[in-house]
Amino acid sequence: MQLKSLKIFCDIVRRRSFSQAALENGISQSSASQVVHQLEEQLGVQLLDRSKRPFVLTPEGECYFDGSLQLVSKYAQLKEKVRALHDETSRRLLVASIYSVGLAHMSAFMRQFSSKHPNAQVRLEYLHPARVYEVVENGEVDLGLVSYPQQSRSLDSTSWRNEPLVMVCHPEHRLALRQTIALNDLAGEPFVAFEKDLRIRAEIDRALLAAKVEVNIDQEFDNVETMKRAIEVNEGLSILPEPTLSRELASRTLARIPLEENLQRPLGIIHRRDREFGKIGQQFIQLLRTETEFTSNGLQNKKELITQ
Repeated sequence: MQLKSLKIFCDIVRRRSFSQAALENGISQSSASQVVHQLEEQLGVQLLDRSKRPFVLTPEGECYFDGSLQLVSKYAQLKEKVRALHDETSRRLLVASIYSVGLAHMSAFMRQFSSKHPNAQVRLEYLHPARVYEVVENGEVDLGLVSYPQQSRSLDSTSWRNEPLVMVCHPEHRLALRQTIALNDLAGEPFVAFEKDLRIRAEIDRALLAAKVEVNIDQEFDNVETMKRAIEVNEGLSILPEPTLSRELASRTLARIPLEENLQRPLGIIHRRDREFGKIGQQFIQLLRTETEFTSNGLQNKKELITQ
């Protein structure tokens, strides 16, 4: 039994009029009359006593009307519940990010996004790179922010930005006043490194090996924040993505020296191939890219001022 027919029947009874119910449902009066006729044939009972003007419900009709009214009402409530859930879901975005994207950088971005889209519900959590891939692939989050993004059968990626890698040390380190520095200058220096299972560690090791440079790795960490804290207490130097240093450079707790070698870390956004971004996801990615262009231009301007 189609709920549409039940609704038309209920509207006919409530309006006590075939014509008004037909108009309300966008059908002809004869079609409305045919709906009631078909219901009576299927049930094998008379629902309306048409010998009276206006018609009246038979006892069977009263029972059927009460039950139909409940079904139609529950179905309407169900549709509203589903629509409300859809609206809530479409405003929600779950994002997983690697630690080294930069806590200060992403915190500022999240505030900016919330101010532009106050109705959006965005949750950002920081995870180990392998875990970011896992939660995106399992559908636990919508987007993942990773470095050196990799695609697979189930995962696709879109580029976000390229970050220059720079040498980082304590402001009182003997190399802190250099304008630029070559990898060869790091030979034998105490080094704070990323953990071996991270892709950025492999890329830095590859660059040092190509330059035939050996450093003394004293400490290994899985995130930039901990590495910066170690360097701040003069525990060695490191090679880190420049955008992650904004807070420390502003407070002058760290010094950064550009590398003569052009080393960069690509960042990307990963997502399941069988999932669409949705409106909030598209807005999130668009603002990420816009903010990146602004940051890159601002960073370039700062470098130009420093060299003038």
